[in-house]
Amino acid sequence: MATHDTSDTTATAFHVWGDRVRDFADRVAFHYRRNGAWQSLTWRQADDAAREIAAGLCSLGLRAGQRVVVLCQTRLEWVLSDVAIAMAGLVSVPIYPSTTAAQCEVLIGDSGASAALVENADQAAKLAPLAAKRPDFHLVAIEEDTPGVGGESPGLSLAGLRRAGVAWAKAYPDELDRRAMTVLPSDSFTIIYTSGTTGQPKGVVLTHANLVASCASAVRAFDLRPTDVQYLFLPLAHVLGREVEWAPIIVGSQVAFSEGLARIKFDLVEVRPTFMAGVPRIFEKLYAAVQAGAQQGGRAKRALVRWAFGVAAEYSGAMRTGKAVSPGLRLSRGLADKLVLRKLRKRLGLDRCRFLISGGAPLASEIAEFFHGAGLLILEGYGLTESTAAAFVNRFDRYRFGTVGPAIDVVEAKLADDGEILLRGPSIFSSYHNNPTATAEVFDAEGWFHTGDIGVMEDEFLRIVDRKKDIIITAGGKNVAPQKLENALKAHTPLVSQVVVFGDRRSYCVALITPSEPAARQFGGGDLAAAAASPALRAAIERAVAEVNGALASYETIKSFALLPADFSEATGELTPSLKVKRDVVASKFATAVAGLYGE
Repeated sequence: MATHDTSDTTATAFHVWGDRVRDFADRVAFHYRRNGAWQSLTWRQADDAAREIAAGLCSLGLRAGQRVVVLCQTRLEWVLSDVAIAMAGLVSVPIYPSTTAAQCEVLIGDSGASAALVENADQAAKLAPLAAKRPDFHLVAIEEDTPGVGGESPGLSLAGLRRAGVAWAKAYPDELDRRAMTVLPSDSFTIIYTSGTTGQPKGVVLTHANLVASCASAVRAFDLRPTDVQYLFLPLAHVLGREVEWAPIIVGSQVAFSEGLARIKFDLVEVRPTFMAGVPRIFEKLYAAVQAGAQQGGRAKRALVRWAFGVAAEYSGAMRTGKAVSPGLRLSRGLADKLVLRKLRKRLGLDRCRFLISGGAPLASEIAEFFHGAGLLILEGYGLTESTAAAFVNRFDRYRFGTVGPAIDVVEAKLADDGEILLRGPSIFSSYHNNPTATAEVFDAEGWFHTGDIGVMEDEFLRIVDRKKDIIITAGGKNVAPQKLENALKAHTPLVSQVVVFGDRRSYCVALITPSEPAARQFGGGDLAAAAASPALRAAIERAVAEVNGALASYETIKSFALLPADFSEATGELTPSLKVKRDVVASKFATAVAGLYGE
């Protein structure tokens, strides 16, 4: 089989997977933890497993084009199932593990899914009533010991599905390859439902051509290599997770799977990845932890760390602005690196890291600048589910903090008269599933996709202003971008975890603020509610707000704020699965607190 050129539109997910298996058969593809120890899987072994799953899906009687739900945390079996679904000519429908049973039923009903691969008993229980009502709906549990699956129930385990696949492949030896080869680049690869900070989710249909165009462009933009090792913890129900799942497949990089957010700090030290993608919330927490750690230890140690961070910031500034680095600064930077920065990178498990990727929401430029000074380059990008993740991204040799970089090489972009970002190209979706009205609303007559985001261009670098619908218009008619204020305050002090700014049709802006974990330790004995009630913490945050306000126009400053006694979370409903704040939920849930800030 010839290697497929991912720069054109003739390749499918099956093609690029097959190319990699053929070229790198006995090289390690994946690392995963089982029973407390890391294990590895080669490309050939992964292909054998994916083929058994694909054949097993065929044995259930599923036909090309039918949809299969994947309801699972990020893990090896998720990727193997994703590959298998594509091999069998089926269409994947990823669902976040945090989705409720009622929400699952809505998404399955809208997508018309005929089967679901679920992780464990908790996820199986969500779909059991649906499976009981629909004899034609197939339920497969990834974990073998899931109760109620594989016995008398209509469901079966993934191991059982693979055994059925082996038998089916013997009976129909060439059928799986025939089905895979009949899939066209224009055929649907996946339907991803937007988690959304407001409104009902829409099913974004992405084709094989969309996937390959986007991921191949990401490989070029980030210069991914077969020698790279990625640490993957992003949810694969999110489009950024899918992009960093498939981009390494295109080039042959290794992927190490996380066992969950709680293990990230341990896994990084063990894996020592060469790159990792995350959302800003992860980098904000990492930054806050480093800043809090810098305040610990004796006076001499704190002074050394403070000096090293200062030198790092000066060196980073010179590098970013193109200024000549003086011999004295170069010498100081080398000493700071030896005494502090190199140890910091090693302690974080990022001493081999070539770059970090940030997407999903804006990253404060102060955080990017800090890590750059510490020897860790965060390349921020921008995209949507509808653009198959990245549409703009910073590069190694072309980056500007506070922006999301230039457009990727397969995307055309321009700004509308009101600053809305418009996109066109092979990585841009063409329709919402079963929703022609919503599709027509976002495409104009010339085929431009209207993103709903506002931006400004600076020498081909895009700077995101805010979501069009989130822009605050004050009572005085001034436009305020809330994310700008929120990110500035979060980056300014490690005492703040979340900030939500309000002020639409009001005479001034106010904010709801949640204390951070370092703030809870310092002011509340580890208790967030106690910290929020602390006059000392309020005074410290008042000073931070005043300092941030000093760099703003008067109409966009935060005039008043309230400290909330608990942080936002997905479990309590204020965050999406990709850790973005649901503004409408926060506004409704804390309406009394907001009203109080306006004296109502």
